[in-house]
Amino acid sequence: MKLAFYLIAAAMIAAALALLLWPLVRHGRRQGRPGGLFAVVLAVAFVVPLAAGGIYLLVGTPVALDGVAAQPSMDIDQAVTELRDHLKQQPGDLQGWMLLAQTEAALHQNAQAREAYDQALRLDPKNGAAMVGWAEADSMVRDDHRIEGRALDLLKQAVQSDPANQRGLWLLGISQFQHEDYAASAATWRRLQPLLEPGSNVAKAVTEQIAVAEARAGGKPASATNVEGPRLTVKVQLAPALRDKLKPGAALFVYARAERGPPMPLAVARLEASQLPTTVTLTDAMAMAPQLKLSSADKVLVGARISASGQAIAQAGDLEGDAGVVAVDQTGPIRIVIDKVHP
Repeated sequence: MKLAFYLIAAAMIAAALALLLWPLVRHGRRQGRPGGLFAVVLAVAFVVPLAAGGIYLLVGTPVALDGVAAQPSMDIDQAVTELRDHLKQQPGDLQGWMLLAQTEAALHQNAQAREAYDQALRLDPKNGAAMVGWAEADSMVRDDHRIEGRALDLLKQAVQSDPANQRGLWLLGISQFQHEDYAASAATWRRLQPLLEPGSNVAKAVTEQIAVAEARAGGKPASATNVEGPRLTVKVQLAPALRDKLKPGAALFVYARAERGPPMPLAVARLEASQLPTTVTLTDAMAMAPQLKLSSADKVLVGARISASGQAIAQAGDLEGDAGVVAVDQTGPIRIVIDKVHP
């Protein structure tokens, strides 16, 4: 593969990542070897800076730069295409698969990123970065963004082999939070805290999430009066025509999600459906990830759903309703009548 390509591809990928990465997650983790890019697409993840050693490994000996002729400019798509061609010729290039996976993730091409991480894991089954990357990419591919199954197993392995794996700890805590194991989630994130720069934005975000998890573990949501940011007051009732379909033990989910963007709720509350009619206040404290919360959007779709199974994912037979799209700074009550059956 041409030396000039490596130089151009590395420079352009680095520039693209600088524009794409979330400013609150500019934290890195040392690995056993230099090199590689880490781009965090969720919720909530961390960044390993582009290491000069990684460029050296891809480029080779610096003196080889002497006499290299200038090459035409190349965009990111071209760089990725040539990297893929290179990997077809040299499928055993672990660093190449990792670079491809991390670049695809930065470009929000999560299915391709997951495939590339799969190839890296085939070459190095104990590669902690590939384990965490695969789990994160898999969660982004899923409509519900849940971390479970193989993704959860890989995270547990990564954290067990490297207790200081910051992204692994963060994502593992998210998975536990999603599965409503709030005490375990808070405990996992407390293991993460001492690894972060004190007073940093990321450290503050993790502290906030620990407070939310501990509040839910104690059986009570974080107080809306103590939470900064928007507060949406939602009044929910069940249409009389559907009352005979309400089953004992059913769960009520009241949520707000971005008008455009991922389906993961920006705020969600879970109650017993037997509490209907009820009033819920949605706040940033009810976010599933620090960077995906009410204050990150201007408008949201507010809805409610009754699940007989108690599952967060909509299923046939669930009862639902919504108030349409509202501004997140709305101060008046939002009314929802649950009057439809999910097909």
